[in-house]
Amino acid sequence: MSMFCYQCQEALKNVGCTQIGVCSKTAGVANLQDLLIYSLKGISVLNLKARELGFNREETDKFIIEGLFSTVTNVNFDKKFFLERIKQAVGLRESLKTELQQAGVDASELEKNPALSWKYSSESELETLAAKVGVLATADEDIRSLREIITYGLKGIAAYAYHARQLGFRDEGIHEFMEKALAATLDDSVGLERYVAMVLETGKYGVETMALLDKANTSTYGHPEITKVDIGVRQNPGILVSGHDLKDMEELLEQTAGTGVDVYTHGEMLPAQYYPAFKKYPHFAGNYGSSWWLQYKEFETFKGPILMTTNCLIPPRDSYRDRVYTTGVVGFSGLKHIPEGKYGRKDFSEIIEHAKRCQPPVEIERGEIVGGFAHHQVTLLADKVVEAVKSGAIRRFFVMAGCDGRMKNREYYTEFAKALPKDTVILTAGCAKYRYNKLPLGEIGGLPRVLDAGQCNDSYSLAVIALKLKEIFGLADLNELPISYNIAWYEQKAVIVLLALLYLGVKNIHLGPTLPAFLSPNVAKVLVEKFGLAGVGTVEDDLKLFLGQ
Repeated sequence: MSMFCYQCQEALKNVGCTQIGVCSKTAGVANLQDLLIYSLKGISVLNLKARELGFNREETDKFIIEGLFSTVTNVNFDKKFFLERIKQAVGLRESLKTELQQAGVDASELEKNPALSWKYSSESELETLAAKVGVLATADEDIRSLREIITYGLKGIAAYAYHARQLGFRDEGIHEFMEKALAATLDDSVGLERYVAMVLETGKYGVETMALLDKANTSTYGHPEITKVDIGVRQNPGILVSGHDLKDMEELLEQTAGTGVDVYTHGEMLPAQYYPAFKKYPHFAGNYGSSWWLQYKEFETFKGPILMTTNCLIPPRDSYRDRVYTTGVVGFSGLKHIPEGKYGRKDFSEIIEHAKRCQPPVEIERGEIVGGFAHHQVTLLADKVVEAVKSGAIRRFFVMAGCDGRMKNREYYTEFAKALPKDTVILTAGCAKYRYNKLPLGEIGGLPRVLDAGQCNDSYSLAVIALKLKEIFGLADLNELPISYNIAWYEQKAVIVLLALLYLGVKNIHLGPTLPAFLSPNVAKVLVEKFGLAGVGTVEDDLKLFLGQ
């Protein structure tokens, strides 16, 4: 095999991609991503020592979270990007070693682990080494599984910490834990029991990171509020924004004001429509299209340029390739990239001028979708929700958060939503909602039966809502609530959401459309026995199970 990657739900045959990723990343890129992760682990070992000695640098924290985030599925496909980042990682590693030696650390202590001492003289040597330090370098299947679960959880944490940092929010404890966990995956003295504990500790810091990002978003842009979002089009040329980064959205809206260019959301940017701060812009149009995997159709008909702010990029087709711009850690060879400028701000003038030369988007649907049910908004409706539960108008809530994907078995979630009894409510966050958020599922007492909290990171809101209901109903355990969890997953940000729920004590989560390939049989057995983790079956059988029929 020329590569091995099984970090996402679409891993080939639910085993692993060995020649080219189903996501379309090449073996060369996959291996270099592995080498970058390996390099970040070595840097973490050194920086933990630097922290002990009191000279941790913020640029090291930033480098680690950006490096981890860049390896999340569908973020960056550019081989040159990873070659450059690895070279930077080696430079950072060596500068840390020098500082540590100057602080009195024995040089021999800094060379013990191969991750701290490997060298290269050419890019070809980097590629050769990259093929040797990936997932399969850990021989024991169970240790490998636990190390990868931790690493993928850290990738999710890094993504959310990155967005919080963009808004000026950071937590030193989160960065320190990330380094501790990365370093532990290099330590052969760590056994199964300690790794299992660290998986849950990763979930703990996942909760803390999502809480930090929630604070960053809401203190900057206000609390999401119930919003009806138009899914039609206007007559002006437009820019379509996909991904997740609200700071990019803010700067683009500021710079497009008065230009005659409208701004639309796509995919996981839909929840930007719910924030009060963005509603003041009259040229902030509606949501265009749906889930990330339909870019090949929707970017075509949009006609204007597209800004990819984070993950969820798929290889662009030639017919619209010249209209796709990337920013942040997103990358694809040949696409135009908008870098951060002075003071962290970005200059979007090129994409704005491009939009002015384009036709307005082609209408692909009409209507509206309703969202904005994050924890603050639902708390304001708490009396109404509680009364509906007590009266029997709402029999059960179904948390159907998570990711969407292109595989046919994802149709399960659409059919499941359709089949749910009319006295049930769907709580959702993430792009999984596109499987059912345009269905005519009706209302209960004026509340839509699909309550969308926002992006995947806003799964935190669903946990806060559950904890609030537990308090209101005076229950001792979250699992006593009339809530079932039927979650879809795709990439590593969903992994940290799962670990966060496990840390909070949520049991009997059903995860689909397949269980992760990176769960070894023994690790899967632990999760089943301790937490009741399960896969999905047929819609009919699962409904009977959830509803106790």
